[in-house]
Amino acid sequence: MAKADNTDLLVFLRPFSPKMQELALWLRDFIWDEYPDANELIYDNYNAVAVGWALSHKLGDTFCSIAIYNNDSAHFGFYWGAHIDDPQKILLGNGSQYRYIRINEKTDLPKDYIKILMANAYKFCVDKAKDLDKAPQGTTVTKSVSPKKKRPGTAGKK
Repeated sequence: MAKADNTDLLVFLRPFSPKMQELALWLRDFIWDEYPDANELIYDNYNAVAVGWALSHKLGDTFCSIAIYNNDSAHFGFYWGAHIDDPQKILLGNGSQYRYIRINEKTDLPKDYIKILMANAYKFCVDKAKDLDKAPQGTTVTKSVSPKKKRPGTAGKK
């Protein structure tokens, strides 16, 4: 069961404050509970630990994500956020693709509205995806680990 497969993620979150670790795991559970057949793609990047949920193991099939940053903040994002309807105009970002909201506390997440955005993002990905019948379901995959990181207490050290 992929939701239980959190070993790598727990290691990647260790440098962050207990508050941010708890928030990351709470957001992760929130998404897994809504989309248990999605695939979790983990990226331990230079400036954030990012976790995306996708229809396959391809980044382009990601419909939502969380990213935990060094400054005790998180993003709840949508890989194709510029292409989904956001009637309340809460999503931040002005690029051609990614949109997000900042989450510092559990109470910052507008759960009901985010569920609507997640459903829209999921549908957008289903409509554009190819070969989903061959895609895995409900897995966790660590996609990349950056050798150099900017994390609490590391000052950019390896």
